[in-house]
Amino acid sequence: MAITSPADGARTAPGGPPPPRRLPLPPLIAALAAGLLLSLACGVAMGYSGLTWGAVFGYLRAGLTGGTIAPDEVSAYTIVWELRFPRALLAAIVGAGLSAIGVAVQAMVRNALADPFVLGISSGAAVGANAVLIFGALGALGVWALSAAAFAAALAAMALVYAAARTPQGLTPLRLVLTGTAMYYGFSAISTLMVFSSDRAEAARSAMMWLLGSLGGASWDSVPIAAGAVLAGLAHLAFSARRLNALAMGDETAAALGVDAGRLRKQLFVTAAGVTGAVVAVSGAIGFVGLMVPHITRMLVGADHRRVLAVAPLLGAVLLVWVDIISRVLLAPVELPIGVITAVVGVPCFVLLMRRRGYTFGGA
Repeated sequence: MAITSPADGARTAPGGPPPPRRLPLPPLIAALAAGLLLSLACGVAMGYSGLTWGAVFGYLRAGLTGGTIAPDEVSAYTIVWELRFPRALLAAIVGAGLSAIGVAVQAMVRNALADPFVLGISSGAAVGANAVLIFGALGALGVWALSAAAFAAALAAMALVYAAARTPQGLTPLRLVLTGTAMYYGFSAISTLMVFSSDRAEAARSAMMWLLGSLGGASWDSVPIAAGAVLAGLAHLAFSARRLNALAMGDETAAALGVDAGRLRKQLFVTAAGVTGAVVAVSGAIGFVGLMVPHITRMLVGADHRRVLAVAPLLGAVLLVWVDIISRVLLAPVELPIGVITAVVGVPCFVLLMRRRGYTFGGA
């Protein structure tokens, strides 16, 4: 008989392979926090312009303290403070948000292959973004047009998925997955049709770049919105961590432990949709982060959501900052879509996790 526990990351039968060793939480969090600071520094310093580390940190100091710079350094200062720094911060925010929502969605639908995009929210946001990039919709909003259209379309997609998946008995995991998957393909087809119907090559190229994920449009204006949505989502998930442990074991077990599974699933659905819509609006559709980071985190610290939600956002932030660096410098000055890099990294990681003894995806 298998040995199970709501806080165990891997379940094994007597005589089977031992569960993976869990790392102590405080040192791991401290190491990831230090790694995130170092990654942000590298994200600002590394690039095609050839600026030295000393010059980069000088411009950062001037930006943070309100210092002055020489007139001939304005262009270099703009590259560091107005382009690279907000881009690195946004990469960390998006990585943290996608990773945390990946944890929540996998618990919500009890499916180890679920990620933030399984609900169809990202493909819905893509329709709104393409309407701006290709047809110039919401032009009156100026620089806010893309983010506003993507977020509004994401919320509309959320409402559509909710209406289609809801039954008198509430939201069930299977109906959510099936409905979200169907909507994903439907919205993706609409986005593809919009791209191919465009007679503007540059607009179609921008739309395809956005569909594959890109932080090329990062600015200080987009950082507060994404940060606020991600912080609110993280706060709600941290508050719900114990209930997520119960939900992951099934609705009957959750009810026996005093958790209203239907109500919690609705709350998680709204949280996932809101955070996914906010980050997709500023970064495009970036895959594999919300799928892989939760599994890697469980391999390190076990499946207790209190531990997973403390580590996964930091790990996802570090990962996406480095993915963004690679996308900028690998074929510089050409910038690669971030989604291409995450897929190249994610597929081998996925295969390695499948081959790893002692780890069961998402639990028993």
